[in-house]
Amino acid sequence: MLDKRLICVTGLPRSGSTLLCQLLGHHADIYCTGHSSPLCPTITGLRQHLSDSDFMRSQLDIDFDLSYQRLKNAFGGFVNGWFAETDKAWTVDKNRGWLHHIETVHHLAPDFRMLVCVRELGQIYGSVETQHQKTLLLDFPDHLANLSRMDRADQLFAAQGVIGQPLGSIEALQDIDAQLQQQLYYVVFEHLMQEPVAVMQGVYDWLGLPPAAIDPQNLTVQLHESDSYYRFKYPHARRSHIQPPQTHLVPQRIQQQIQQRFPWFYQTFYPGLLEPEVRS
Repeated sequence: MLDKRLICVTGLPRSGSTLLCQLLGHHADIYCTGHSSPLCPTITGLRQHLSDSDFMRSQLDIDFDLSYQRLKNAFGGFVNGWFAETDKAWTVDKNRGWLHHIETVHHLAPDFRMLVCVRELGQIYGSVETQHQKTLLLDFPDHLANLSRMDRADQLFAAQGVIGQPLGSIEALQDIDAQLQQQLYYVVFEHLMQEPVAVMQGVYDWLGLPPAAIDPQNLTVQLHESDSYYRFKYPHARRSHIQPPQTHLVPQRIQQQIQQRFPWFYQTFYPGLLEPEVRS
């Protein structure tokens, strides 16, 4: 069993997860450093390593129940140790990878909660493209700089792309157990930016926590997250106040292709934005 209740912050890139963590950190019962965390890939990497271990499998052969319980104890102990510096009841861990491993999180922490950040897909692409135009002499980690804008969009939204991969995981969430889906809460970027106090009150109510005083124009600014990992293409800016986001101009044919490619996303989160031919 974990010593604390875990809140996984995840979702699409450029969709407000950094701001959401900054706001969560204003609650007295929530511990949140706000930085992207290696905890998720560490857990999944350890699982793979132990599954590949001949010694581990031989232990499972001899006494499966005891050996598997040792695994659960060890993984739980690792997570407890990861957050040992705080005595707050709730702790936040941010990583887009949690989307892929919701059932594993539930196995280790049955009372976990997951906050999933979403944003209109054209504006996500527009945000990435705008930042790229500011950093043209740096390439993407997956080497997209030499592509045309349309080809770059195709790669970003591909099954293993920076946007496409978590998008596929969000689509797959409809296949999980209905009871498990109750532990998910979707935070819509546009709503968070327009009404941050109301959105956060909804989050706190869902968590069963009392209200927290938040002044959108006087926020606590945590240490800046490193952006070199993604070659400065997906910056994690923190500000002392919330300001309306820039509206990015997206070429019409790219916007149409995005909507035609992911109609389920718009039907779920932005039904009013679908073109009639896509909606039908």
